[in-house]
Amino acid sequence: MPPSLANFKYKTPIHIRFSDMDAFGHVNNAIYLTYFEIARGNYWTNIIEWDWNEMGIILGRSEIYYRKPITLDDQIVCYVRTSRVGNSSFDVEYILSKVVGDHEEICTTGKTVCISYDYKLGKSMPIPDKQRKKMISYDEPRLIMNS
Repeated sequence: MPPSLANFKYKTPIHIRFSDMDAFGHVNNAIYLTYFEIARGNYWTNIIEWDWNEMGIILGRSEIYYRKPITLDDQIVCYVRTSRVGNSSFDVEYILSKVVGDHEEICTTGKTVCISYDYKLGKSMPIPDKQRKKMISYDEPRLIMNS
């Protein structure tokens, strides 16, 4: 099933750096994880209001689907949403799209499995209630699995 921008409320611009390019003139495949990280951090700070003093987050898995190349001159945005909420883990989905005139072209989609993690104890912990509720209410319960 093709990704739908209609399922995403949050988006943030991503600045492409010259150092992101590979020898073929497009963004290097490894850089996409950095773009996801930037967008995810903005989402967690601006929407979910994650309290980094209370709980950390680690990544358990990352998936990327490359659909169209991104080049230095492209203007791109990254959409982010929580798509599954478990006890201590949750899934975050991404769409990277480039702005072309009055529309956007989807270039890349991805997903990460994130784990609520207590660095002091060195183990996963339940997602804090406040952040769990924000994920579900912002990204709509009908779109989130296992909430």
